[in-house]
Amino acid sequence: MQGLEALANLAAAGKPTRLLYIAHDHLNFDHGVLKTADPNTDALVLVESQRMIAGRPWHKERLFFLLSSARHFVAEAEARGFTVRYIQAPTTIDGLKAARAEFGDLPIQCAEPSSFRQYQHLKDFGVEFVENDLFLTTRRLFDLWAQKQKSFVMENFYRAQRVRLGILVNNGEPEGGRWNYDAENRLPPPKNYTWPAYLTHERDAIDAAVAAQLGHEPTDAWATTRVGAQRQLANFIDHHLAGFGPYEDAVAADNWALHHSLLSPYLNNGLLHASEVVAAVVDAYRAGRAPIESVEAFLRQVIGWREYINGMYWFLGEDYRNLNRLNADRKLLPLFNDSSKTQMNCVRSVVADVEARAWTHHIPRLMILSNLALVTGTNPQQFLDWMREQFIDAAEWVMVPNIIGMATHADGGLLMTKPYAAGGAYLSRMTQHCKSCVYDPKKRVGTDACPFTTLYWDFLERHKDTFVKNHRMSQQVFGLKRLSDLPELQERAQEVLAGLDAGTI
Repeated sequence: MQGLEALANLAAAGKPTRLLYIAHDHLNFDHGVLKTADPNTDALVLVESQRMIAGRPWHKERLFFLLSSARHFVAEAEARGFTVRYIQAPTTIDGLKAARAEFGDLPIQCAEPSSFRQYQHLKDFGVEFVENDLFLTTRRLFDLWAQKQKSFVMENFYRAQRVRLGILVNNGEPEGGRWNYDAENRLPPPKNYTWPAYLTHERDAIDAAVAAQLGHEPTDAWATTRVGAQRQLANFIDHHLAGFGPYEDAVAADNWALHHSLLSPYLNNGLLHASEVVAAVVDAYRAGRAPIESVEAFLRQVIGWREYINGMYWFLGEDYRNLNRLNADRKLLPLFNDSSKTQMNCVRSVVADVEARAWTHHIPRLMILSNLALVTGTNPQQFLDWMREQFIDAAEWVMVPNIIGMATHADGGLLMTKPYAAGGAYLSRMTQHCKSCVYDPKKRVGTDACPFTTLYWDFLERHKDTFVKNHRMSQQVFGLKRLSDLPELQERAQEVLAGLDAGTI
């Protein structure tokens, strides 16, 4: 690395004295390493690594979004007067070496990376880190909270966030008298309801170049610019915020987005910051444009769950992703990679949504896709990899705690005290898929029994010794004693598992 005198000479000559590495999920000029950037002294470096493109079977819509967003960001940075290099290289480190070969042995700085692996690679190369403030809660601050907890209850974190950030609180008490309105926000999908039109995003020359590179025809569902992300935020406030709460847990057959914001991709790659999203939602509430039930439900996702998951990723450590406390060893089901490999209407529909646009909202993720992986005993690491590769808003910090802790209960209850297993009754109540399905959610045995219902009880039977002492699961486990057809159910469960493995159920 060049000495101070050499750097001073470069500055005097109008040449960069520092390289700022911008990861594809740090696309923000006001946060991260760019908040102190100076076009006169700093050169920006983005690296499109071959590993990023071809290291996994990534969903092409996801790759398109990440690459095009980064290239639009480069154009904006150049318009702001920055010297920018967008380098295509085998690895990120190879790209940074290429930047140093051009600019000299300059110091390289970046915001704290978003995964353990990237953090270690960059650290070993000598990259200097600045605190990652792309979240509302720094890693150091979250660690201070977590160290004091006997159990990591998200609700406790969320309430502390409300107070710390001063969001909808008065003298430490929740505005409206309640911390949450979950009871009001669990309505099934409505009948004869007109959902607002989807917001679409036009494609430009940069989009076209990325699409051609990938051999992909992108949808119009996702913006790839800061302006487009801001449009999406405004559209949510104008057309969806008021109705978000009541139907946030519903799964409709006639609408893939419902009143969900569709903001997670932009929050996760930096085009939007949580602070501006929160401010817009609170302003709308103050203006009387949305009820507190919907406003609180949305803020809970942004300042509560999102921040909690990121904090827990770093707090739990790198080995957390390898846990498999239920010893689940089934290979990933064929239906996850081909929606035609199942007759289950809800699963086929949700996987088709993922195939189409690399996204579905949190309830299909948890109560259909993850529920199926859980009750079938699918290996949690294989399911984690699939979720990581397929979703447009996926990142290592997002998926590891969500899948290992919440979705598959592979951590034995460290994050969540109960597994999120459910039978057909839940799906019949909260989705619109059961009536047209070949399987009956009310039946647990027989060739037309809902596989979720059959496998739910089989899952409880397989793990009854594990869950009988769990105060949130003991009642369900004791329910096994009321099943007069348990042997028949277990036999049907094996048929269902074999059919799912073969792609015929």
